[in-house]
Amino acid sequence: FSFLSLFFILIALAECNTFISKNAQILINNNYNKELASSTSTVDTTNSNIGIMSTPTSSYRQELLDILAKNPAGHLDSQIRSEFASKLKQYAESECADPSDVIFSIGAEVFGITVDIPRKESNANKASSGDESVIIDFEYMRSFMKDVFLSYGVMEERAEICCEVLIEADKRGIDSHGLGRLKPIYCDRMDDGILWADRPIEIEKETETTALVNGNLGIGLYIGPHCMNLAIQKAKKYGVGFVAVKNSTHYGISGYYATMATEAGCIGFTGTNARPSIAPTFGVEPMLGTNPLVFGMPSDDDFPFVIDCATSVNQRGKIEKYGRDGVPTPRGAVIDNEGIERTDTEGILRDMVLGKCALTPVGGAGDKMAGYKGYGWATVVELLCIAIQSGPFGEDICGVDRVTGKAKPMPLGHFFLAIDIEALCPLDTFKNNVGNLLRAIRESKKSPLGPGRIWTAGEKENDERIARYKQGGMKVPPSLQQNMIDLRDKRPGLKEKYSKLPFE
Repeated sequence: FSFLSLFFILIALAECNTFISKNAQILINNNYNKELASSTSTVDTTNSNIGIMSTPTSSYRQELLDILAKNPAGHLDSQIRSEFASKLKQYAESECADPSDVIFSIGAEVFGITVDIPRKESNANKASSGDESVIIDFEYMRSFMKDVFLSYGVMEERAEICCEVLIEADKRGIDSHGLGRLKPIYCDRMDDGILWADRPIEIEKETETTALVNGNLGIGLYIGPHCMNLAIQKAKKYGVGFVAVKNSTHYGISGYYATMATEAGCIGFTGTNARPSIAPTFGVEPMLGTNPLVFGMPSDDDFPFVIDCATSVNQRGKIEKYGRDGVPTPRGAVIDNEGIERTDTEGILRDMVLGKCALTPVGGAGDKMAGYKGYGWATVVELLCIAIQSGPFGEDICGVDRVTGKAKPMPLGHFFLAIDIEALCPLDTFKNNVGNLLRAIRESKKSPLGPGRIWTAGEKENDERIARYKQGGMKVPPSLQQNMIDLRDKRPGLKEKYSKLPFE
């Protein structure tokens, strides 16, 4: 009987009372008093235990808690694990399943069971019951973002590219890098004078297959597409194209650039450094960025193979999203100067700016789960972003003067590689070969404790795109609604065009 399982069980039991109380209040507020009075459910004021009408959701959850209570070491018993997996799937598929419910964490962390919670349909503009998010059409959001960039003096063609990169993140379900980045990463930095709206892009050195580009601290959202296009042009003419970039800034989701290559019939490879966030293995000081290492390959599937992920367990944008959602950061993603794994999201975001805590590399802190692998890959990306470019790293790209606390520019490096597939084999043959392997992987034997499905890279993003178009657009939570209001009210010309936003 492990301490970990006891810990989760105690949390679950504590959460159970909160869950029941919350649902009882919902029933009362919906005028179900008569049903409550006539049902077997009662409110026992003598011991503060509140009973509610039996529902499939509460029944499934209670059965899961019963399994935990009766079988402290159940995670070691295959029969009990199978029973727990079955009940967990039933709960996940029920109408009121809450993705943040601790019971799913218990399933994943203790029993090794992960389930996919189906998207619930909603006919209303509100995203779901009790959720203050509002669904906004993608074209409306694209127009709003473009007008914001135009208000800062970004040229129209570049503004169109900037909002395209951002809205693509939201379409793919990468909410940490879409609208959520517009104000804090781009607008606020232009306001602070550490990012410029319309700087020239200069080629400092060039051959038939390579180029070194200077972004002059312009917006990475238009620098990135320009440079991947250059790499693709070289690949189409000479078979391969490589572009290194210096003095750029945050360029959005890296997967956008790998997808640009796949759409042109190329293999794509890109990466970027970022302000120091990752501590090296056995260290606690943030020395490396979250540094994504990203590949893309075209396939005969409905979507390309695109693997876009940071070399850290989590990345800063995801933790910022935890902050907007008011939820704790998963244990193991962040370590502080004392070597303690942190979960307090707001404190983490504050201390990361001060350099008092760091993200852990893929594999986690130390070497028990091979954290040195993520650390090594993060270092590879950092080197490809500073060695060719003679670019800054560490404190020089942290974005904050540690002495004065004032914002300062963050000159980032990127790299883009495109390989023309037709230079090596017929494109259709390549796509078919890629698709055959990916389909074989997806059709391979599933874990009886898993969600019953295997995904390949790019598939979940494609699923999310389909689902979001079906629901009519993207969810905009209250925090981002406020960002839109602030931008609308502050930027010239926006108040007249957007006098009433969809959620007002």
